[in-house]
Amino acid sequence: MSAAVDYDALFRKLYPSLFRYLHRMTGDTDAADDIAQESFVRLLGRNMPEDEARLWLFTVATNLFRDSARTSKRRERLLAVRPWSPTPLPRPDETLDRTTTIARVREGLDKLSERDRQMLLMREEGFRYDEIAKVAGVAPGSVGTLLARAARRFVAVYDVQEGEGEEALG
Repeated sequence: MSAAVDYDALFRKLYPSLFRYLHRMTGDTDAADDIAQESFVRLLGRNMPEDEARLWLFTVATNLFRDSARTSKRRERLLAVRPWSPTPLPRPDETLDRTTTIARVREGLDKLSERDRQMLLMREEGFRYDEIAKVAGVAPGSVGTLLARAARRFVAVYDVQEGEGEEALG
């Protein structure tokens, strides 16, 4: 039966050399440190003599570096084909306008009857007339007329709110 491996001592002894090797390969201190640490993590639980552990660590580290380089090249190719650009944040005035509009729409919907609100929202979500009729408890042939009336009532409420908002500003 072999003696237990002293991983702390092995780390102290082999890490500086492994780090230098990886730093020369990567040219990046953080990448070298990450790969070295990952190599040592993979060594845990393995019971091997120090000279074998050294060779094993360097082999694993080299393979991790190659995998990282392949992944990086793959990302570069994908970004060259389809560049990523962050979605610009809306301007504060656009955010305020959107928030105000949403509040007015919700307030307008709240002033409608429950059936009108339900039917308009279901139509907006793409439900078919027969589905709306079933949920609202109306005849399928009357859904179009009921939706048109609900839409007119909503526009009337919304327009009144808009007029009130302009009066408050003026």
